[in-house]
Amino acid sequence: MSTRNALWLVCVGAIGTGAALADDSPGLGQELTARELAAVDFTIMPDGDGLPAGAGDAVTGRDIYNQNCLACHGENGTGGVNDVLSGGHGSLAGPKPLKTVGSYWPYATTIFDYLRRAMPFQMPGSLSNDDIYAVTAYLLFVNDIIAEDAEINAESLPLVKMPNRDNFVWGYTPE
Repeated sequence: MSTRNALWLVCVGAIGTGAALADDSPGLGQELTARELAAVDFTIMPDGDGLPAGAGDAVTGRDIYNQNCLACHGENGTGGVNDVLSGGHGSLAGPKPLKTVGSYWPYATTIFDYLRRAMPFQMPGSLSNDDIYAVTAYLLFVNDIIAEDAEINAESLPLVKMPNRDNFVWGYTPE
């Protein structure tokens, strides 16, 4: 057999094996229902496009935070086994920057989006939109960004100006 024919057989065998493997399914998981897909198929833009109906304030958010977030993020978001969520104002230019929701994140709508998608860690998607608005308000409050009694909703959340918003450069391409 020539080297050329041997190479051809190896290529055909590899393609055939790849196709066979692609057809074999491990049989894991199950197909999502339309309702399950709708629960995670959303996009929230920085300008608030995509925010759902609902509302909350920091007073309500404190209780929800204490029940669902305190164990991982500590009292008032200042410590715990996971990321610190509050504080760090003015630290980004220093030798030990503390990147928190209040010191680093450019858009308040991102807080809502992240909470809705990923928190609480052990049961993401378990909080209602009102609960998420309330926890978002609480995190903004403990970061001295809004007043404790300010209501956060789809109209007011995009208007919140985060302290670090103007320090992000969008569309920058290195030369």
